[in-house]
Amino acid sequence: MSIKVNQLTKKYGEQKAIDNISFEIKSGEIVGFLGPNGAGKSTMMKIITGYIPQTEGEVFVNDIKIDAEAIDIRNQIGYLPEHNPLYLDMYVREYLLFIAGIYKLDNKKERVEEMIFQTGLTKESSKKISELSKGYRQRVGLAQALIHDPSVIILDEPTSGLDPNQIVEIRDLILKVGKQKTVMLSTHIMQEVEAICDRIIIIDQGKIVAQEKTSEASKVLLEENIIIQIEVDLNLDASVFKHNQIIELKNTEEKFWLIKSKKDIRAELFELAVKNNFKVLSMQIVEKSLEEVFQKLTK
Repeated sequence: MSIKVNQLTKKYGEQKAIDNISFEIKSGEIVGFLGPNGAGKSTMMKIITGYIPQTEGEVFVNDIKIDAEAIDIRNQIGYLPEHNPLYLDMYVREYLLFIAGIYKLDNKKERVEEMIFQTGLTKESSKKISELSKGYRQRVGLAQALIHDPSVIILDEPTSGLDPNQIVEIRDLILKVGKQKTVMLSTHIMQEVEAICDRIIIIDQGKIVAQEKTSEASKVLLEENIIIQIEVDLNLDASVFKHNQIIELKNTEEKFWLIKSKKDIRAELFELAVKNNFKVLSMQIVEKSLEEVFQKLTK
């Protein structure tokens, strides 16, 4: 188990930023850590990486308790914080060589060049960090998080400030490194979560409100009835769609119907069409998006 959090609580005075949270993340998993602003995501990540202490509970990284071996743990974690702290007066290559020196890497120059290439910094590598756009500064932060080849990667808003093309490139990089490592990332971009995360953990007001595989989230977490959209060739009377599983029926456009049912009745709807002599032009299940799941659980 790469990350294990057990009954963790973090208090600031009387306020609980984290309230008795427990979860596990296995090696090779990419997990999206989601929640509204102020939910406790960044606090949780800072505790896992050893930047701030918890008030109660335990955290293990690679079966090592973070309180006992803080320095050793930090060598095994790559961390990109929400507010990317960089030395703006240093050049990109100079900064990454400095970070490689902190980790005492034997192949510093080779590793720096590899990270410059992987994070798309080649054209910017001779510039001062202060001269870079926000998107390229974010790439530098990602490069420093990966440079020591950590087994656990914690990314807080990794694609913040990137343009659409850069976002795709960084997603591909996260997917690539995530095959051999454990990745925990926080983001507000639901498409990003759906594209790269195996599982989601949703936190609200310091508590976990959901944990589920990304692909199953809308079905499992909402537990709502199935909605089917059907397009037919004729204007029909609602009485044609008589079925004991239908609980709501709505004519949205001239030949389009939305049908809410207790189960998937597409086969039965096709039989109704044959029986009543009308053609089905299209029929599909309307699935809830991850964004709708998030909004329902955190409002």
